Amino acid sequence: MRYHNITKDDMLNGDGLRVVLWVAGCDHCCKECHNPVTWDPNGGLFFDEKAKAEIFEELEKDYISGITFSGGDPLHSANAYEVMMLAKEIKEKFPSKTIWLYTGYEWKDIKNMDIVNYLDVLVDGEFEVEKKELDLHWKGSANQMVINVPETLGKGEIVLHEENC
Repeated sequence: MRYHNITKDDMLNGDGLRVVLWVAGCDHCCKECHNPVTWDPNGGLFFDEKAKAEIFEELEKDYISGITFSGGDPLHSANAYEVMMLAKEIKEKFPSKTIWLYTGYEWKDIKNMDIVNYLDVLVDGEFEVEKKELDLHWKGSANQMVINVPETLGKGEIVLHEENC
């Protein structure tokens, strides 16, 4: 897996102060994407133990709410397995921290992937510039959903994250 950046003290990509891992690789190539530099799965830096330690150091801080995976697309074939393993390790080591993931894939296409068992919130769907609304919370276009993953898995139907309702 490759990544472009680790953002610290981020308040734009999920509830609270977060650390954000911006992975490399995306096949969606959404028109007017805010981060097209991350599309190339061979771009950025190799995700190594030093990068992982940097993330864990941030997650140790009491005031950090959790981690957000973005990019690129964390579920791109170049990322999906390693993101899942990292999410699993974070959930085990920091059970009180939340894990958010942004993807261009829709819930119906990923709901059976193992990674959903480690997510608290999933923002799904491609960014559609025609449906862009500046007042949306946690998403860029009206077609996207901000999904409370544990409740959705428990009920068997999509439950939106409370901040999104």
